[in-house]
Amino acid sequence: MSAPSRLARRMWHQLEPIHAVLYFSPQGFGRAAALGYDVESRWPSYFAYRSAPLGRAGTRLATAVYYSFSPRMIAEQVPAVWEVASPGQVLRARLEAVDETYRHLLGDGRLAGQDVAEAAELARRAAESVRVEGRPFAAANLDLPWPDEPHLVLWQAATVLREHRGDGHLAALAAAGLDGCEALVSFAAVGAAPVENFAGRGWSEQEWAAARERLAARGLVEAGGQATERGRALRDQVERMTDDLAFEPWRLLGEERAGRLAQLAAPFLGAVFEAGLLPMTSTLGIATIQVAD
Repeated sequence: MSAPSRLARRMWHQLEPIHAVLYFSPQGFGRAAALGYDVESRWPSYFAYRSAPLGRAGTRLATAVYYSFSPRMIAEQVPAVWEVASPGQVLRARLEAVDETYRHLLGDGRLAGQDVAEAAELARRAAESVRVEGRPFAAANLDLPWPDEPHLVLWQAATVLREHRGDGHLAALAAAGLDGCEALVSFAAVGAAPVENFAGRGWSEQEWAAARERLAARGLVEAGGQATERGRALRDQVERMTDDLAFEPWRLLGEERAGRLAQLAAPFLGAVFEAGLLPMTSTLGIATIQVAD
């Protein structure tokens, strides 16, 4: 892996959990419930919180930007989420949820410290440097006004940067000729996460099996679902392209300042993991996916 790819991946590992805590924290579910969302499942609040920067998105737009979710599942959630609350109401609620989450995890005094202010400044500088062409989620979040509190600036910047990376990842999947279901099947095939972890994306067993058959016909997976050498090489290509497409803001920020941001953001990362708010094994494969040099 090249030095730029390593830096882009390292910063993703640092910032992704800081952003993703919104979708799992009790405060996130509490704010969603107050708006009227059903929180027995995490998906109504997830689609509302993450889609809100796009405005009153419809089914086709949501299908385009979520990519690896079953279109059938997306149609069950979007645009129905906007019948419960408007995008503006959801945007306010998600910032309130993040604020409550991090005040609970770190305390008011720690959030008011100079380290958090410095982290917010560095993260915002990186976020504001991203190119938005072909990056709908990043662009939509970057169009939002910046919060006043430094810890919320840090969270919003982390959100822009992870969505910038995510948008690039979808481009890499499309370039590899992988549709939404095939993207998950091929990812599970390299051991990034257990197959059952992908059930939440809404694909039926029949759709999963059909995607596996298509990949097998391309020589990418074996009959049992494990990746072939070609399949692993293709996933390496996807991950490498994702890292390359995510590197620009870190190139502009510089490796030294990126390292400083990682150091300053470490208490946020540690607090999220210590609280046990995120799944031990996610569909992101952060802990398992390796990219060959």
